[in-house]
Amino acid sequence: MKRALLLVDHGSREAEAGAHLERIAGELRKHRPDLAVYTAHLELAEPSIATAISACARDGVEELIVHPFFLAPGRHASRDVPAALEAAARAHPRLRLRLLEITGQAAGLAELILGTLPPVVH
Repeated sequence: MKRALLLVDHGSREAEAGAHLERIAGELRKHRPDLAVYTAHLELAEPSIATAISACARDGVEELIVHPFFLAPGRHASRDVPAALEAAARAHPRLRLRLLEITGQAAGLAELILGTLPPVVH
């Protein structure tokens, strides 16, 4: 079964925001070359969720794991992303979709933030 990961963020009119998500996807591809990694944006930028899921289906993906790249469980993460996935599931009934928790709920997030602090100088 061909599996893939789809990173979904809010989207932005700023090109650097999209480039940032692509850099993260590139890092994931380096760590897991066996896993196809796609990106999508909820709004304001392409590819949209529908476009990315169509690409996955065209590429023969059978199971798509969707990671919402959001820090807080607001309306977009709790309603809009699931609604877009439901619409895509209707358009691609053979594609199995699995929605993960948002980035902000990932274990180890506090350690990640603390790891970015500069050292204490005495």
